Amino acid sequence: MLAMMLATLSGCSTVTGWFESDAYEAPPAELVDFTPEIDPKSAWSVNTGDGTENDYDDLAAWLQGEMIIAVDNEGKVSSYQAVTGKSLWKIDLDVPISSGAGGGDGLILVGTREGKIFALEEATGVVRWNHQMTSELLAPPKAASGVVVAKTADGGLNGLSAETGESLWSYQHNVPLLSLRGASAPVIVNDMVIAGYANGKLAAVSLFDGQLIWERSVAVPSGRTEIDRLVDIDADLVVIDDQIYVTAFHGRIAALSADSGEIIWSRDLSSRAGLDTDGGISVYVTDETDYVWSLENGTGDSLWRQTELLRRTITAPAIFGDYLLVGDFEGYVHWIARDDGRFVARVRVGKKGIRSKPIVKDDLVYITSAKGILTAFRKP
Repeated sequence: MLAMMLATLSGCSTVTGWFESDAYEAPPAELVDFTPEIDPKSAWSVNTGDGTENDYDDLAAWLQGEMIIAVDNEGKVSSYQAVTGKSLWKIDLDVPISSGAGGGDGLILVGTREGKIFALEEATGVVRWNHQMTSELLAPPKAASGVVVAKTADGGLNGLSAETGESLWSYQHNVPLLSLRGASAPVIVNDMVIAGYANGKLAAVSLFDGQLIWERSVAVPSGRTEIDRLVDIDADLVVIDDQIYVTAFHGRIAALSADSGEIIWSRDLSSRAGLDTDGGISVYVTDETDYVWSLENGTGDSLWRQTELLRRTITAPAIFGDYLLVGDFEGYVHWIARDDGRFVARVRVGKKGIRSKPIVKDDLVYITSAKGILTAFRKP
């Protein structure tokens, strides 16, 4: 799986020799038997298109207001009523898509493999404007206070006018020659844009002019090989009460002050999938081996660890009431008790994998499969 996620900005041939076709790769763990404690019920399910076309793109759905937006790899964008699944509008941009949708300021924002941003009217799906960026967009654009923020694969963080798409500012960050394919989406906090990069750094810039406010290293490259030195921040950040929670591959999990970037606490732990927290006593994270951890918020000390999903390529955990939900490469959704990490339920939403972190709103959780099936489950 790591081989499929690797991408180079130059010298792609250097990657090939590192992964021989006959190299042994340990198999994923078999599913374990357990006694279900709850019976999750589907509220609705829809086919949103063709889904993804490869083993690494994350075409996550996007919740905005009372609607949920889905995209597929060929440029189909669909809007549904979040509670009922009723179709609201659909549009076909007829362009290759490499990340999920984003939005804000009355817009739905879609980035393409060819580096173009499309801004759609939230209510109708009509294209308001499009803008050509410098390279592919691997993370959904976001918008607030009249500014659209987009991060490109070449390390650019860009601000555009939400009204016209006109370029307002650009902040450039160096990226390593070798990195994992993927990128965390920028987040907008207190008139700042905070973004993680493939060099293990987190940066905050002004939403209005792109000036650097602070920068912090979450991971520092080390090791003998180029793969050992990968320190990408690919998982989406979680922001609770002006604290930023972040993970880095071959790095650590950390909580930082959004205002200053100062690290409040951290712990060495490698994760590409990501984390979730509600700001309470625990932070939950999926590590690079697909163990799910519960860590004490404030210290990073271990509370429990679920090891039965080893190498099943699971998603970041999502908090849903008393449970955590993770999806895996075979389309299973695993329901895990937050108090001790035991399995309480398992449901399958299709035979294709789940790559996107489940999305929670109120009493519903939304699961997107790689095949393009969007399913909503009710809280038990």
